Amino acid sequence: MTQPPQGPWPPHGSQQPFGGQQPPTGPQPYGGQQPPTGPLPPPRPAPGPPGYPPQWGQQPPYGGPPKKSNGPIIAICLGAAALLVVGLVVVVVAVSSSKDPVADGGSIPPATLSNTPSERTGGSSSTASSSKPAPSSRQSSEGPSSSGPQKVYKLADHPILQDPAAGLKNRVCNLPAWQSNQAAAEAFFTAASQCLDAAWGPFLEHYNLPFTPPSLHFPTGSSFQTECGNIQVGIATAAYYCENNLYVPFRGLQTDQYGNNPGVYLALFAHEYGHHVQEVAGLMDAAWEEIYAAGQNSDKGLEMARRKELQAQCFSGMFLGAHVDRGGTITRDMYDKAWDDQETRGDNTSGSRDHGTNAHYASWWRAGAKDNRIVDCNTFSASSSDVS
Repeated sequence: MTQPPQGPWPPHGSQQPFGGQQPPTGPQPYGGQQPPTGPLPPPRPAPGPPGYPPQWGQQPPYGGPPKKSNGPIIAICLGAAALLVVGLVVVVVAVSSSKDPVADGGSIPPATLSNTPSERTGGSSSTASSSKPAPSSRQSSEGPSSSGPQKVYKLADHPILQDPAAGLKNRVCNLPAWQSNQAAAEAFFTAASQCLDAAWGPFLEHYNLPFTPPSLHFPTGSSFQTECGNIQVGIATAAYYCENNLYVPFRGLQTDQYGNNPGVYLALFAHEYGHHVQEVAGLMDAAWEEIYAAGQNSDKGLEMARRKELQAQCFSGMFLGAHVDRGGTITRDMYDKAWDDQETRGDNTSGSRDHGTNAHYASWWRAGAKDNRIVDCNTFSASSSDVS
């Protein structure tokens, strides 16, 4: 099945009050709530599931995607429009030794939990929206009854979202120093992708899901060709995901405005990778089946799109929370800047309705980053008010 490009991370600019949307005028304003005034909560990485070994502008579809008959196509555009206008606030976090992230052992029996991030503060940033036609034929739950890993086409009751003790293992992730040039960016994202593979691959394989790493591409021209069509590179195209391929055109990152803030780039990249996790798991197909059944622009369809995007946000937060201060190069400063940046993106800034308010875009990322429990990323069981 074919999918048109995923939407962008909404642009960010000057802050605007939380609540009602204001259409962007000129450079996109920074949206969302004010940064936290106190210390940021430390991340709390989680153990894996039972048996798990210790250790940015939107490419519009314009009438829909090209049809393909040889399998599903997923397209995720990550927009980086109107990047940081003001300096990012660095929040100094005072963390006592008892709160340092430590992987705890064991696991808790699965339970049915409902995620309610309304108590978390922050903003919600918008990343890639996704679209894909409802599948014409497939098993409604766990796919073909054949041996070997299979996707599970479920949402709130998906197996990976049930164990309250399950999260990404604490790992060391070493990334090269960020430099704002093509070669250095390629090295940075290549290393980041390897860390994401190492984090999510074993986790998904534990649930007998068909994990394969996405292939990375670094286009250098003004446009590039994908299985989902020809993509124009601009201020709104920072990354693009299509059929197990992740494209990161350096020209779309707007490093002249973001500067030396690798934590922000890493969170953005981890969000897009979160859509790959959804695809491998079967969550993406299940979500798009609901969206197309309801209608992409219907209230119900837009709410499902927000649930999908906010979950990718939470997955991004989980990754940074599991790897910060573990002895690698993902530092507390990177984590703090990524934390602050999340509230600058979302539907309040972009004027759209498919990614969530700036507050929710940040709160779901922070839920994943703070506790690193995948049950906290079950956006599909959350109330409508928590995914608005």
